[in-house]
Amino acid sequence: MPSTPRSPSADLSLPPVGFGTASLRGEHGVRTVAAALDAGYRLLDSAFNYENEGAVGAAVRASGVPRDEVIVTSKLPGRHHAHDAAVATIEESVYRTGLDHLDLYLIHWPNPSQDRYVEAWGALIEACERGLVRHIGVSNFLPEHVDRLVAETGVTPAVNQVELHPYFPQAEQRAADAARGIVTEAWSPLGRANSLLDEPVLTRIAADRGVTVAQVILAWHVGLGVLPLPKATSPDRQRQNLEAADLELSAEEMAAVAGLARADGRNNDQDPAVYEEY
Repeated sequence: MPSTPRSPSADLSLPPVGFGTASLRGEHGVRTVAAALDAGYRLLDSAFNYENEGAVGAAVRASGVPRDEVIVTSKLPGRHHAHDAAVATIEESVYRTGLDHLDLYLIHWPNPSQDRYVEAWGALIEACERGLVRHIGVSNFLPEHVDRLVAETGVTPAVNQVELHPYFPQAEQRAADAARGIVTEAWSPLGRANSLLDEPVLTRIAADRGVTVAQVILAWHVGLGVLPLPKATSPDRQRQNLEAADLELSAEEMAAVAGLARADGRNNDQDPAVYEEY
């Protein structure tokens, strides 16, 4: 039985780019995730609320990729933060995938006014001790939320998955995670296909390099030491996004991308200090 993950590293080895699976469900979802595995992705990001843990698990089981090479991630929803509900939900996540364990399990949002995220964290720790999950982390947690977890349980999250893209580069959050030995993952790294993809700075760099704008953005994430989780349904885009890990931007290009930061850069004003998701 695994020991409690007191260390945030805890033998967790992550690839530079992962694969987001939100909205990929049913047979189409299975085919899309399987194609991503065939393309070379080794981290799959799901959540209980995505209602696709079954499709993700089916793709993993059907693939020719050895199980121990794939990091399957899911997340606990806010409505199940109470200890017993959290335990049952984690168990259900494992059952839904049809796998014998999940590799990484996160609390999806802290939901601070509900104030049960420490209780939920205790359930994740227990799930790790039972072998239901191999590693545990959080999503959308501010530094004060993380520090409370550590102060009350002694267990540091392995990762913190947050909104992060050129409009919202999260410099303070990244620094806080790094200081605590926590890997920062990025959801919506491409800005949810908003105007970011048409920014002249990005189109110029992409043209100069002979790559796509998406590749420039993902290479910027990797250059920051952040693990982006793009979603793509076409095999070509899946391959291109994965290849972005091999593109090294210059210091000048990194600074130019960072210059796109906006004070109101969040996509949907989802500030973890007040936003809650159930």
